Amino acid sequence: MNRPTPGAEEASAAPRPFGRPADQPPEQQESDRSRISYVYAIGRTGTALEASPPQLTGLRDGPLRTVTSGRLTALVSSVPADAFSAEGMKAQLEDLAELEAIARTHHAVVEAACAGTMVLPMRLATVYLDDARVRSMLAARGAEFDALLARLEGHAEVGVKVYADARAAAAAEAPAAATGVSGSPAPEGPAPAASPVSPGRAYLQQRRAQRRTHRDAYRAAGAVAADVRVRVAGMARDMVAHRPQQGELASGAGENIANEAYLVPTDRIGDFHRALKGLADGVPGVRVEITGPWAPYSFATPPAESGNP
Repeated sequence: MNRPTPGAEEASAAPRPFGRPADQPPEQQESDRSRISYVYAIGRTGTALEASPPQLTGLRDGPLRTVTSGRLTALVSSVPADAFSAEGMKAQLEDLAELEAIARTHHAVVEAACAGTMVLPMRLATVYLDDARVRSMLAARGAEFDALLARLEGHAEVGVKVYADARAAAAAEAPAAATGVSGSPAPEGPAPAASPVSPGRAYLQQRRAQRRTHRDAYRAAGAVAADVRVRVAGMARDMVAHRPQQGELASGAGENIANEAYLVPTDRIGDFHRALKGLADGVPGVRVEITGPWAPYSFATPPAESGNP
């Protein structure tokens, strides 16, 4: 996923919030009940979250604004109620192209906000009937969100995925088999005559070899995944093991067998990458993918109650 570089507007004498302030006179507030409030992230009041915005818009090209309650501020835009209600979102989530568009916009807004201050990213499709409901949510869960922000300050999320690729492992074994166990070229001269093998037996032998290669690749990938946790144990403050990605969500060749997120102090991210460098080198059929740093999606608790209308 491409990450746009946040821009910055020229700051005025007083900081300008993202988009239109939510506390403007009622006659200027959006009164169309066909639109609801979509929440992207939550941060502290008086931080860069309320400062001059990057050149970004929210979903459906809607302008961003802030909603504030005490020490907390939410980054919000208006979205169509029919498309982002429970029924509307169910339909959108079944359309991978639409889901990707929503996720890209949501992520771009969160990353732009996180570039200036620590924020709690909200889950996709966190919506409320209006800004007043958002404000009530901030007031009700203020202590929890404030504690989370304090815990996550100075940290970022780094993702680590481990893949097992039986085909790559088999391809790597073929040259080794041709040179023998010692790695030396096979002796010259005619090979001993082999006993005839029926097609059925040859097929069974091939299937046994495939199963062995598949099993060995998975075992090796499991060992590499375990080694990841050992190597970064002293650097990561927390870890979340997500469900391995499958189908169109998985990237690259092989099967994702480990999908983990680590909460890492921003001044240790370089050490984290160096600790895992070359971890799968020389292990046929095993690949390690490191992503980030990102906003701490895996470690931010979204509102527990449903905000859907």
